[in-house]
Amino acid sequence: MEQLKKKLLSIDRKGYKAYKSIAGHYDFYDYRLFIDYVQGDPFASPSRIRVTVPHTNSGFPVEYFNNKPKKIAFCDFLTRVFSQNIHQYYQNPGGTGKSGMLFIDTPSQEILERTSFKVDEHQIEARLEVGLPASGRRILANNAIKMFFEGLPKVVKHSMFYSSIDQNSLKDQIQTVLNQEYIREKMKYEGLCAFVADNSILPRESGISSKPMKRGAVPFKSPDSLKVSFDLPDGATITGMGIKEGITLIVGGGFHGKSTLLNAIELGIYNHVPTDGREYVLTRPDAVKIRAEDGRRVEKVDISYFIDNLPGEKDTKAFSTDNASGSTSQAANIVEALDNKTSLLLIDEDTCATNFMFRDQLMKQLVQREKEPISPFIDKAKALHKNNGVSTIMVAGSSGEYFKIANCVIMMDAYKPIDVTNEALKLVKPSGQVNEPFQSSSPRIMIVDSIEETRKGLKVKTRSKEKITVNKTEIDLTFIEQLVERSQLNTIGAVIEWINKHCRGKKISLVELIDNVYHILQKDGLEAISKYYGKHPGNLSFVRKQEILAAINRYRQLKIEKK
Repeated sequence: MEQLKKKLLSIDRKGYKAYKSIAGHYDFYDYRLFIDYVQGDPFASPSRIRVTVPHTNSGFPVEYFNNKPKKIAFCDFLTRVFSQNIHQYYQNPGGTGKSGMLFIDTPSQEILERTSFKVDEHQIEARLEVGLPASGRRILANNAIKMFFEGLPKVVKHSMFYSSIDQNSLKDQIQTVLNQEYIREKMKYEGLCAFVADNSILPRESGISSKPMKRGAVPFKSPDSLKVSFDLPDGATITGMGIKEGITLIVGGGFHGKSTLLNAIELGIYNHVPTDGREYVLTRPDAVKIRAEDGRRVEKVDISYFIDNLPGEKDTKAFSTDNASGSTSQAANIVEALDNKTSLLLIDEDTCATNFMFRDQLMKQLVQREKEPISPFIDKAKALHKNNGVSTIMVAGSSGEYFKIANCVIMMDAYKPIDVTNEALKLVKPSGQVNEPFQSSSPRIMIVDSIEETRKGLKVKTRSKEKITVNKTEIDLTFIEQLVERSQLNTIGAVIEWINKHCRGKKISLVELIDNVYHILQKDGLEAISKYYGKHPGNLSFVRKQEILAAINRYRQLKIEKK
């Protein structure tokens, strides 16, 4: 550490590139500092550093990270603690551009596998980004010394030692994740698509916040007819509403909590922190939220199961468009999910194309079937369940037509669920018709060279929680509603870079390609596909293959061949 201080003093007021000389590793008393990458300019991407603490110093019990679920919960917790302590104990010494910035990846309400913290048999490791201080482009060595010798040590002290953190909260998070994983396994054997625990707090504090509503939220209480219970590993018993396989409708008046329930279910694919209110809202991990997406790019998707005989003899077995309509985009979204072997579709009528969902009797009389190219979802949902094992949970607010095919109808009344299945079925004559099963068409073969490169190669950049750019082409993921944080888009970007590097010149089934990449992620961890592998891939978090495929399918330069 004294060598680092000497180096900094020797380059004071020199040009910014002199900071390159401090790259390396330095022993502090209780930890080691690694400076892996030094930015070339105060306005450029920040420098990347790591802090490691051996277990002999940190004192964390080994049983807190001796399997994968525990390790994920442990690293997620320490990331949150470190982020909070930066705000509490670190004062930015200031300067030009990003000078003085100290940052660790900030988690959402979801507990995800992350690269911001790492634990192995020897040590724990925090991965950080820093802005090395400057005035203009002249080095401010004293400010850098304050950063490395005053601010950072305080944060490390309160974040990376067992004696300094809230031990009960850490234990609670790990146990909560173990409980969540246990329930997920039990759901498979019980034939449940989703589980919503009693006393869950589903409403969020605002439309732009994922934190629970603090005042006025109605705790969830399952109808007795849908109630299930689980005996948890920690000895407790939990009860709640179990939604079985089949077609489930969520109905009720406006503003009574229909979409709030579905929103909680769609994010139940992830584990949540113990204070979230939705920590025991759990959903099948392959569930996909479906909606209309006007204007999206579609490249050679077989939507003929839903849409055929378009005017102009447009091919719907290999349908392509740069500007999809509501119905064609929704059809493509479902087919892409089915090709990726989802077992649960989540649908909110409010965000769907009405003509794709159903046609009433008057419209059927006026517009003859042979004149209508769309086979609405209501005619296919039952077949998808019976023949393909694909269930549907759907918010239905305006049409009772879906009562005819429903297995369960839940009415939300002032945020309280009521089982009205029997009442709904009395209103209609149940449909016994089951259409033909969905069959995947020939594989969609990705021409990897369609990923655009310039003379400088490939540049992938995450712009926000919704958008990635591949060189100058933007991938808009605004309507991929199961993405929850920017770090997931970083992972998607890293996957695109990995595909371009390792598969360029090839033509390969898109689903098979993503399965192969996903196998690497599962086997070797997120950082295995990062260009910073072995150094500092500190801003990646877990993302499902469903969202990876969604991003690639929305890449406007994508070229697909059909066998």
